[in-house]
Amino acid sequence: MDVAIEITAPLARVTVHRPEARNAMTFAAYQALYDACETLDADPAVRVVIVQGGGGSFIAGTDIREFLTLRTADDALAYEQRIGAVADRVERMTKTTIAAIEGAAVGGGLTIALACDLRYAASNARLGVPIARTLGNCLSMASTARLIETIGPARARDLLLTARLVGADEAHAIGLVNGVVPPEALERRVNEVAEGIAGLAPLTVEVSKEAIRRTVAPRRTAEGDDLIVRCYTSEDFRGAVQAFLEKRPPLWTGR
Repeated sequence: MDVAIEITAPLARVTVHRPEARNAMTFAAYQALYDACETLDADPAVRVVIVQGGGGSFIAGTDIREFLTLRTADDALAYEQRIGAVADRVERMTKTTIAAIEGAAVGGGLTIALACDLRYAASNARLGVPIARTLGNCLSMASTARLIETIGPARARDLLLTARLVGADEAHAIGLVNGVVPPEALERRVNEVAEGIAGLAPLTVEVSKEAIRRTVAPRRTAEGDDLIVRCYTSEDFRGAVQAFLEKRPPLWTGR
């Protein structure tokens, strides 16, 4: 099973486990994550949901093989709508969500982490959106907005335009994560935070997170379909996907 649920009320864990691909997400895995949110939101015994990866990695983006089916503008928009719906569902959880990040949280993995309320990282974590040097695609407007809301426009430009990954300490310094601990202490630290939140007034916590969401969510409605189509239907993107699968550097042409 690519996505597993474990409930120890009032806490629940959602674990992505695709160790053969560093937990890169297939479309089926994204759907399973969405379904897990539906299940846990409907459980009155659960107050905090921890999202994590198994096998030493959080989520290493989308499985590149899924991109082989993207050919048209409609394909591109459908893909981003799919990822956007999952991130939106994570964000709309009435329960508090905490991302426990070990190893890679990149691309779509960072998008999922940003949709969580809180993020704690192991000291071996690497976070970023390296698509300008790997695939030549782009983030949706909503995902870009979440990144800006978290670290501000200047730092978002730094991550997106340089395509670099940041280590856990830098991620903490710029506000991308809420805390950093050694890998062996990550579960304990996240449990401490989760149990503390679970002991608070549940309606106050739920209403507070929804009030914040309603305040910032309208910024994500800017039109960006033309940007998505431009990247995903380009020769550069198709060539980079093939290059990635063949383990060779992409050749950028700007077309």
